[in-house]
Amino acid sequence: MNIYMKNYAIMALFIFFFLGGVVFAGDPPPETDTGTLANSLTQIKDQINAIIPVVALMMIVLAGLIYGIGQVMGAEVRGKSAVWAQALLIGAILGLLIAALADPLVGLFSGAALVTT
Repeated sequence: MNIYMKNYAIMALFIFFFLGGVVFAGDPPPETDTGTLANSLTQIKDQINAIIPVVALMMIVLAGLIYGIGQVMGAEVRGKSAVWAQALLIGAILGLLIAALADPLVGLFSGAALVTT
């Protein structure tokens, strides 16, 4: 299995778990109306704000561990671990950026949805 297939497998697992939570989240509370776009976007935003910071923190810790362990290995493993740790750190930063931008984007699209309907 080459590296590209591993990346696709990891991406597919992430999408499965994230969309599985969105699709099979259960019955909403009776006071919410799930038929509107604004409420659906708000539910997705809430899930993003609940999941991504936790995953980002785990990725940052894992990046530190991988980098530290790689420094005591040979030159080839040291280089690969540094690249892997850097990729994890960049992924965590991008995830936190997405979580930070979720609130304004939902507000923007919810406002647009309310104006057009």
